[in-house]
Amino acid sequence: MAKNPFIPFSRPWIDDTEIEAVSQVLASKWISTGTRVREFERAFAEYLGVKHAIAVSSCTAALHLSLVVAGVGNDDEVITTPYTFTATAEAIRYVGAKPVFVDVQPDTLNIDTNKIEAAITERTKVILPVHIAGVPCDMATLQEVCDTHNLTLIDDAAHAIPTEYKGQYIGNLGDLSAFSFYANKNLTTGEGGMITTNSDAFAEPLRTMRLHGINKDAWSRQSQRNIWHYDIATEGYKYNMTDIQAAMGVCQLMKLNKQHERRRNFAHIYQTELAKFPQISTPVAPDNPREHAWHLYIIQLNTGNRDEFVEALREANIECSVHYIPLHLFDFYQERYGYRVGDFPCAEAAFERVVSLPLHPGLTEDDIYIVISAIGGFLSQVD
Repeated sequence: MAKNPFIPFSRPWIDDTEIEAVSQVLASKWISTGTRVREFERAFAEYLGVKHAIAVSSCTAALHLSLVVAGVGNDDEVITTPYTFTATAEAIRYVGAKPVFVDVQPDTLNIDTNKIEAAITERTKVILPVHIAGVPCDMATLQEVCDTHNLTLIDDAAHAIPTEYKGQYIGNLGDLSAFSFYANKNLTTGEGGMITTNSDAFAEPLRTMRLHGINKDAWSRQSQRNIWHYDIATEGYKYNMTDIQAAMGVCQLMKLNKQHERRRNFAHIYQTELAKFPQISTPVAPDNPREHAWHLYIIQLNTGNRDEFVEALREANIECSVHYIPLHLFDFYQERYGYRVGDFPCAEAAFERVVSLPLHPGLTEDDIYIVISAIGGFLSQVD
């Protein structure tokens, strides 16, 4: 294949707006948790229509704290998917619980709600779905199962800003939601995360636990005479977000709809053009275009060798990736929990075929057509 200008898999959409906002924070000399974090939390909650948004240092931290306030502890079980990044199950490990995997649907790659009931035991405390690539899980069925068995619903929404489900944003459903603002996400603060909830009972301890269990953060104490005095009100962790990150987050949130429109447009081109190749299965696209965040564009190859496909695109100067290696295939999860190859056939079958194509607002339509042309060139050689 002929070389093209390099087409990156993902790039954050950062411009002078973020640079100026961060510069203002640096000039203020208050760079840790302060007014910009509170501004970001208010704006994020308002965007989603949710009562509380609690900013933290990562989505992993958001998941961990959510499990803590849900009362999950040693020897409890949390039902989730093996088809996710390790952070989802890692957070479950943090509280001493066991991640219980349930296979995925072969089309959406989200957890198969029809298989969850069989995995519930007397130790189950939480169901933790993941909205893979930004397509929503079946939240209505998940909530019904949780209500029936008195379980907490915590969704991993790392890919799901802005994803809608039946007219409501993900983050305003279930009991708690955990968002990621990592560098490649639709909204980025470099590193960072957010917990959303409509529960006052969850929100109050979350705000305290994210900063060592201290009842007043440094900014709050600064306005009082005895700035050195504070109390440790609960167990705590070092999970706070900084004003530097939050300043970026406010700017990113203001242009989230615009960048989502670009993602949708590029995904539509992929969907239309790649449908012409029977050797490729394109991702599920909901009837309502607002229901998919298009964080990732994941195709499944029905022919040829996936690794050869990735290498061919690399030779054409196109960067792509694979999401995900199912967790039960890793040594740690096999040695610790006894999971084996063959346990989750849908997740395994998808893993052998999936490729994530470039998708971010910094691309152009010409870039998308270059990727499509390179794919066509590869497929013409394998058939």
